[in-house]
Amino acid sequence: MMKTFVLGDVHGACRALTQVLERASFDYENDRLICLGDVVDGWPHTKQAIDELLKIKNLIYLLGNHDVWALQWMETREAAEVWLDQGGRATCDSYKEGIPGSHLNFFRQAKYYFVEDNRLFVHAGVLPGMEAEECSDETLLWDRTMVQLARHLNSKDRKITPYDEVFVGHTPISSPHPVQYCEVWMIDTGAAWSGVLSMMNIDTKECFMSDVVKDLYRGIKGR
Repeated sequence: MMKTFVLGDVHGACRALTQVLERASFDYENDRLICLGDVVDGWPHTKQAIDELLKIKNLIYLLGNHDVWALQWMETREAAEVWLDQGGRATCDSYKEGIPGSHLNFFRQAKYYFVEDNRLFVHAGVLPGMEAEECSDETLLWDRTMVQLARHLNSKDRKITPYDEVFVGHTPISSPHPVQYCEVWMIDTGAAWSGVLSMMNIDTKECFMSDVVKDLYRGIKGR
């Protein structure tokens, strides 16, 4: 039976990605992976991370705000300084041998959100009380209003969206594993910085974490 997992922001840390997939005994042919975006920018293996994701038959990839910056660079070769300063240089460096067409298609075919069985998967969030289809792309990619409200209320008995569960990346947490506030699951456990990469089975809520990413890349400059 197919298992479905949700994955936090990879940020160029392919070593962490392969580690969590292995620890979850992820089946590349039969299981499904929903990625919450921002595979790019930070650690030096963006290209390798996308190559790894492209091996997965049942992959749903959602755009993150960093992914949009990276796609703009891939299409125009013009790099915004704000992007370069926030991990983009590492992404550029990972493509010194060229950008495969499959990687361009990877981002062009990505979704802004995914809904199934009244569960929402999105990079940043939605505005409280609103459905994803009612929200702007900027909200889906950047906004933290929903996350901030959920953390403030911190109650599993209260709902702030029309969904039974919402899975988000974008806003890193200091916890070494995903955390739930209201119906919102926060999956970004800081792989871009001093944390770990997390992946969770959406049905059983079993979590799989990498080693601390900076240890996996000890001696190698990130960002």
